[in-house]
Amino acid sequence: MAERSEIDLSNIPAHIAVIMDGNGRWAKQRGGLRVFGHQSAITAVRDTVEEAAELGVKYLTLYAFSTENWNRPALEVSALMQLLVHTIRQETPTLLKNSVRMQAIGDITTLPKSCQRELAESIELTKAGTRMTLVLALSYSGRWDITQATRRLAADVASGRVQPEAVTEATVTSYLATAGMPDPELLVRTSGEQRISNFLLWQLAYTELYITPVLWPDFRRSHLRAALVAYQSRERRFGKTSEQLSVS
Repeated sequence: MAERSEIDLSNIPAHIAVIMDGNGRWAKQRGGLRVFGHQSAITAVRDTVEEAAELGVKYLTLYAFSTENWNRPALEVSALMQLLVHTIRQETPTLLKNSVRMQAIGDITTLPKSCQRELAESIELTKAGTRMTLVLALSYSGRWDITQATRRLAADVASGRVQPEAVTEATVTSYLATAGMPDPELLVRTSGEQRISNFLLWQLAYTELYITPVLWPDFRRSHLRAALVAYQSRERRFGKTSEQLSVS
C-alpha cells in the first residue's frame, strides 16, 4: 500500500496493463460461487480506473475476458456476459463525466450480441474523452492478436500493398489490435500468479512486471500506487548497461 506523496508524478507510465486475477478464489474463501467474486470485483475496477486517470496514466488496459475463458462452465460464462453488459451500462456515465474514452480489443464478434451493443454504444458515447483511454481486452489473447495481425499482413503482402522486404517490427505493430497505443510500461497481476497468461505477448516485450498476492476484488487505489512506487524504483535499461544510461 502506498500514498500519493510517494509517487513521482513526472514518471507515470503512459500505459498500464492489468491482469485481474483471483475473483474465484476470493469468492471461495467466503463460501460463495465464482460469480460472487466477479460481481465483487467491480469496485476494484472503478478504483483502479479513477486512480489511474487522476495520476495521469493515458492508457489502462484491463484483461477482462480471455479466449481461454470460453472454456469455463457455461453458467459462469453466461453470468460474466450479463455482468459485463450491466457494468458497461452502469459505468459509462462516470467515464463521460471523467473524460475517459472506452475502447476494446479482442475477437469482439464472438461476444453475445447484447454485449456487442453495449460496448459499441459506450465506445461511441465516450469517444471524445481526452483524459485517459480505458481498453477492455475481451475474448482476447496474445496469440490471437499475433495470428490476426499476421493474417492481415500476409493478405496485404499477397496483394502487393506491402513489400516483404519493407516489413519491420513497426509494420507488425501496426496490424495488432493495439495499433496506435504505446506498449505498456507496467503490467500489474493480482493473486500472486507468476505468468502473463497469453496477454499482450508482443506488446509486453520490455514491460516491467508487478505481481501482488492481493486478490482482485480486494485491489484498491493504494495497491495501484504501490505498483507505481515499485515501478519507479526500477532502472529500465532496454538492453543497455547502467553506465550507458548514466551517460545518455
